[in-house]
Amino acid sequence: MKGKIEQIRKQLTAFHDRMQSDATDDARLAELRVQAEEIVGQMQAVSDSMKTRVEQIQARLGTLGEPPAPGQPPEAPAVTEERNRLLNERSQLNLIVDDAGNLSNSATQLANNITNVRRMLFAQTLFRHTEITGDLFAEAGSDFIDEIHRFRGTLGSWISFVFRFKQFQLLSAIALSLGAAALLLWGGYRLFGRFLRRNGDGDPSYLKRLSVVFWSTIIQTVALAAFLSATYLFFDGFNILRPDVAPIIATVFGFIWFVNFVWKLTYGVFSPNAPEWRLVRITNRGAKLLTVAVLTMAIVNGLGYVLAAVSEALNSPLVLTIVKSLISSVIVGLLLIAISFIRPSMRQEEDADAYGHAWPRVVAIPLRVLGALLILAVLTGYVGLAAFAATQIILTGAVFVLIYVGFLSGKSISKQGAFKNTIVGRRLAQHNKFNEVALDQTGLIAGLGIYAFALMFGIPMILITWGFQIADIESWFFRFFTEIRIGNVSISIVGIFAGILLFGFGYLITRWVQKWIDGNVLARSQVDLGVRNSVRTGIGYLGVGLAILVGVSAAGINLSSFALVASALSVGIGFGLQNIVSNFVSGLILLVERPFKVGDHVVTGATEGIVKRISVRATEIETFRKQSIIVPNSDLINSPVGNWTHRNKIGRSEVPVAVSYDADPDQVMKILLELVEQVPEVLRNPEPHVEFLSFGPSSLNFELRFHLPDMGEGMRIRNELRIAILKRFRQEGIEIPFPQQEIVLHRGKPILPEEGDARGGA
Repeated sequence: MKGKIEQIRKQLTAFHDRMQSDATDDARLAELRVQAEEIVGQMQAVSDSMKTRVEQIQARLGTLGEPPAPGQPPEAPAVTEERNRLLNERSQLNLIVDDAGNLSNSATQLANNITNVRRMLFAQTLFRHTEITGDLFAEAGSDFIDEIHRFRGTLGSWISFVFRFKQFQLLSAIALSLGAAALLLWGGYRLFGRFLRRNGDGDPSYLKRLSVVFWSTIIQTVALAAFLSATYLFFDGFNILRPDVAPIIATVFGFIWFVNFVWKLTYGVFSPNAPEWRLVRITNRGAKLLTVAVLTMAIVNGLGYVLAAVSEALNSPLVLTIVKSLISSVIVGLLLIAISFIRPSMRQEEDADAYGHAWPRVVAIPLRVLGALLILAVLTGYVGLAAFAATQIILTGAVFVLIYVGFLSGKSISKQGAFKNTIVGRRLAQHNKFNEVALDQTGLIAGLGIYAFALMFGIPMILITWGFQIADIESWFFRFFTEIRIGNVSISIVGIFAGILLFGFGYLITRWVQKWIDGNVLARSQVDLGVRNSVRTGIGYLGVGLAILVGVSAAGINLSSFALVASALSVGIGFGLQNIVSNFVSGLILLVERPFKVGDHVVTGATEGIVKRISVRATEIETFRKQSIIVPNSDLINSPVGNWTHRNKIGRSEVPVAVSYDADPDQVMKILLELVEQVPEVLRNPEPHVEFLSFGPSSLNFELRFHLPDMGEGMRIRNELRIAILKRFRQEGIEIPFPQQEIVLHRGKPILPEEGDARGGA
């Protein structure tokens, strides 16, 4: 560890020297800053690991206790030896932690110094003042002629060198680059081909137009970027590029990509030759003029950077670079002013072939102001600021337009009922049987995905145009996805996604195991439905619990960091969740003890029905009127529950019968037994019997009692028996009487309250 720290110390010293030598190279300064931040991370990891070991040593020393004071009995030699060894190790670790902290501070200071140097370099480049005089243009003209001759000689010698000594490498690099671009383009067309082609009859929908513009611009731009990047890397890898030609080739490739990007986006938005695909309501003439003007601005601005790169590669005088940027900025400013005078607007009732109307003032005035400010910046000598602003107006404006189109596309596709009308939505509905709700939810997810993709594509491009280096963006993305610190808590986006994926995988495995055990092992063992449900639920709880543990571990979440907060909230949460915990524990008890199972006929309180589902919190009981009642599990544990089908489905059923007093009781009992014996579902053991229950006010009351193998068939069998009894009684002349009452009326003189009873009664 000491050797590693010493090596990093030497590396930091070398970084200081490189910062002084590369003080004007922003790209190398960005790389140095990233490397310095990596050193900070390494030292932080070393310090954390050492501190953990120091804490362990401190805990062990506390267990061993202090050495005995003079005059006290000596301790065991092994204890003394261990204490001395731990004290020595702690001292060495503290030294390492101090060195790591010092190196971390030095690296942090170096990174901050590099940031300040880059900020100053950026400001100096933008706000460098140049006196605009006639001598400046005269000097630039003579230097430009000399530069043309030197550029011709440099380019000719490089081409001659390549064709004489690197012809095979050149062809190989171009072939590999074309292969990489073709593969990416083929994959893009395979995935998004329907979004890239303008096909179909009639007017396409607004969502279709947005999708075509957004995805065609991105796919074709990315494919071209892959081709150009791969070409440059292969050229460099095969040693085709010379140091004086490499920056020129890189800038030319960037110019090609820049112009192509602006052209694809402009053509998609304005659609000069296909008004039905146009995203904005402008005339055909206005669309063509705007397309030409925007593309011209992109070409002029890009050529300014290419010519500046040529001047830098050939070590031309600075005045030549200034004049090139001056000319391109003035042209862009004039084009902006010219665009403000185009008449592209079209009223609601007008045709696309109309001449058009002037821009609204909210558009025309800003265009003129921007153009005038560019020209004013050039005339006052701030050429660098004007060139930077011109680039931002074109490139950053194009990127913002692309992001906005992506947002509009995501918003349109996430509207309720919109996704089902897309090609993907129709396929999901046809092949995967997605219903309308599932399609709407899928459309919402697709819209959010388009939002995220637009930002992921656009934000890095904007940052690059604003002077940030690729190394900066890579560092930010790496830190964002691998380590986000909130206080002492470190969160990794990649780790969280990995945890979510592992949890999802564990959940799917759990469901598959549940289905396999239930459909193969338990089904073949002829286990009843209640046992199968209990086993399936138990496996689900166990699998989901393990999946959660694996997911949390993979996410790298240190739960000990939340221990203090959890302990502080545990009492309040315990009181608030005690009913939920009670129901959860009760649910586990019901699954283990199984006082009832799914499909049982139970009675609890005023609820009677069939158990449909037993979950961790409650049990669902369906009444015979098809009403679902959710009963908390704790109520089922703490209250009496009657189960008609606990061990089996055998149950007794009764049919009450009332006959007149004129009927023969023996004949009635004989008829009832004959009828019940004709029912095949009635059990013979225990045998059916008839009870003479009572002498009613107007009838003799009997009750036919019999047992059935399945209580669920009781209603049907009782109905059939009642019909058979009624028919048989009519045949035998046995009457089923109506309820009768005798009313006795006493006639006599009414007794008034103030008169006595003449009869002497009370």
